[in-house]
Order: sequence, then C-alpha cells, then structure tokens
Amino acid sequence: MELVGIRVEMPTTTPIMLLRERDGDRYLPIWIGTPEATAIAMAHDGIRTKRPLTHDLVTALIEELGATVDSVIVTELRGGTFYADLTISVGDDVHHISSRPSDAVAIAVRTHAPLFADKDLLDEVGVYLHEHDDESEIEKFREFLDHVDPMDFMEHGH
Repeated sequence: MELVGIRVEMPTTTPIMLLRERDGDRYLPIWIGTPEATAIAMAHDGIRTKRPLTHDLVTALIEELGATVDSVIVTELRGGTFYADLTISVGDDVHHISSRPSDAVAIAVRTHAPLFADKDLLDEVGVYLHEHDDESEIEKFREFLDHVDPMDFMEHGH
C-alpha cells in the first residue's frame, strides 16, 4: 500500500487517511483523528517541528533502542474499528505491536517502513475509484467521498 494523503471531509471536518494498493486499483479510506492526521501530513510533507511530537518521540525511542520498523499492516475491520500491526525488529527478535492504523502510519512515514493491508480486508472494504486520465488521486478521492458512508470506515477512539 502507499499513503495517498490526508484529506479533511467537509462539512464535518473529519480527517481521512487514504491508502492505495501499489499493484492494484483498490483504495482503503480510514477516518482518523485530527492529531494523527496532522502528524501524518507533517511527516508526509517533510515538515519538522522544533521539538519532537509524540510520533517523532516514538520513532526516536525505536531508533535509540536499536530497533527498526519493518512494516505496518492494516489487519482487519472489526465492529467498525480498524486494527493494524506495527512490526518492529530488535536484532533477531521480531515484535508485532497492535496499533491504531493512524498511529502506525504516522510512525511508518517517519521511518520509511512499508505499508500493507491484509488481502481479506481489502477484499471486504477496499474501494475502486474511477480512473480518469486527467484527474489526480486526490481529486478521485474527493469524488469518492461524495458517495460513501463514513461509518463504514471509522477508526474508533476519535
């Protein structure tokens, strides 16, 4: 998967994180909280703050402890809540840490870790956006938002 970007849905001003299949046509929209959206967008755009934000601190802790972020996998949608696993290696030890997708992606963007989504999840809730040669991914995303129910993709806790 790749992070297409963050968009704020109007009029509710709810941020949405959009992931796209690298070798396919499906997208995975996840409604997320404003702090996580800001953290993802800032890292995605290469914006650095004078002092580390929470996700910067987590990334620094991972690096300081000699660990690496191997991947982020959006694993399932259960009861309207998305789940993700953050896979971290410390030497030969591999750890799978349950995470909200927004937090995991905020860390992945900072560490350049690859993003994945479970195939069954994509089969269940992945959406196809209509291809138009003259439209950017974000424009297609905006068109998609006009026809979707946010409750189908809500990341609870926000």
